[in-house]
Amino acid sequence: MSEPTGVREIAKVAHDLGVADEDCIPYGRRKAKLGAGALQRPIRARMVLVSALTPTDAGEGKTTTSIGLAQGLAKLGQRPCLALREPSLGPVFGMKGGATGGGLSRLVPGEDINLHFNGDFHAITSANNLLSALVDNHLQQGNKLGLDPRRLLWRRVIDMNDRALRNVIVGLGGPLEGVPRETGFDITPASEVMAILCLSKDADDLRARLSRIVVGLTRDRQPVTAADLKAVGAMMALLKDALLPNLVQTMDGVPALVHGGPFANIAHGCNSVIATRAAMGLADWVITEAGFGFDLGGEKFMDIKCRTTGLSPAAVVIVATIRALKRHGGVAKDALNAPDPAAVERGLGNLMKHVESAKAFDRVPVVAINRFPTDTEEETQVVERACAAVGVKVARNEGFARGAEGGVALAEAVMAQALAEAPPIKPLYELADPPKAKMEKVAKTMYGASAVAWTREAEADLERAKALGGDALPLCVAKTQMSLTDDPKRAGRPENFDVTVRRVVLAAGAGFLVPLLGEIIRMPGLPAAPQAEKIDLVNGEVTGILG
Repeated sequence: MSEPTGVREIAKVAHDLGVADEDCIPYGRRKAKLGAGALQRPIRARMVLVSALTPTDAGEGKTTTSIGLAQGLAKLGQRPCLALREPSLGPVFGMKGGATGGGLSRLVPGEDINLHFNGDFHAITSANNLLSALVDNHLQQGNKLGLDPRRLLWRRVIDMNDRALRNVIVGLGGPLEGVPRETGFDITPASEVMAILCLSKDADDLRARLSRIVVGLTRDRQPVTAADLKAVGAMMALLKDALLPNLVQTMDGVPALVHGGPFANIAHGCNSVIATRAAMGLADWVITEAGFGFDLGGEKFMDIKCRTTGLSPAAVVIVATIRALKRHGGVAKDALNAPDPAAVERGLGNLMKHVESAKAFDRVPVVAINRFPTDTEEETQVVERACAAVGVKVARNEGFARGAEGGVALAEAVMAQALAEAPPIKPLYELADPPKAKMEKVAKTMYGASAVAWTREAEADLERAKALGGDALPLCVAKTQMSLTDDPKRAGRPENFDVTVRRVVLAAGAGFLVPLLGEIIRMPGLPAAPQAEKIDLVNGEVTGILG
């Protein structure tokens, strides 16, 4: 695949961003990492958060919209920089495909970013699994710390959708092969190591957070940490390069820092704090995103990332598509491309709920209609009229088809919103609130739920987390991305529903509690026809990566 004409040598992109030569660490001609000197500049940029309504299976193009917005800002003579997440191999080979944008709003080199990008996910996976190996070795070598094999909390990870690994038994084969126990795998974006790397401010913070990881409990219910196992130094060594942000560019040369990749349905869904802060010291506008709908990534961006960093977005963008509105209006999956303005009208409740959710943080969002070729003018105008009726700016994003020119209208709307004086965001809850009160506020304000139910197992998990000091932590709710409820089949804007907390996981190193709602799992499976069937290597070039 030939490169777009606007692509530049990565050293030139870094130079124009104000990065000194010694702080541009090239990984070939089109990729680099930023050295320490580029990471501590005084913050000068306005930050824009891009989120979305509740998506369809394929996603609604937040990354494409973010890139189109940055391209539009550059077209207007501004100095933007993107701060985005890295793709996971799970979706690349699963259902959604790649995560580098689409059409004329793409990051390059796309195949490299989608596959093993600069080794960060490999390093995170290795650090996570090194800790797992040390746990099992400690059991084998006499268990000096008194770990209870029945109360081990740390799981292995792999960056692949593999449902067969959700529950496994290790240590079989006799006394020399280990201590038999039941465990399992999560996908790498759900690893606490991923969350820790993405929330760490620097190497010292990374070390402190890794040290606090609770791997399990002793027989008298006392915590055993990664520091207790003397694992932290080796984990730091594995994460040495992964801690540095990656610099790439859009197909027309707009700089992009792509770093970290937690999912927003099973993790906190934001790129790294280090990359975001670095971008805010190098550019005038930073465009970042939070995964899935605002009820997931958007809320966690505000209540976890902003709380951790003290940063606030100057503006919020909610991405909407006509096809998603049709889904929420009751249209079947195989009919989403057929014109149906009435269904769009019926689906507006979901969009308006996300608009209200952004307003709960004192941000009136801009709605970006991510245009598809099948969208009709009549359908688009339904959304525009609805937004105008509630005093919300709306703009069409046509970056996919028109590149920078197609992002200008959205850029103008966002600039107008961001330049208005905005107060610091107000979190939904105080850290001192009891965990159940926090969950009630999130469920009622973000999802529109009537109440929260807790299973007996979740109650026990919560009591254990409280005993370990977890009651003063923010929440990182794991919930289906397909619905405002905990039932993926309930589209639209449901009313009069409860959500159920099934289990609670303490992520002491990351610094949050993870309530698991409904049937959400932390290791996805592949669909009946995975994207992997379409990917190939032809004449030395990777083909078939969707997106």
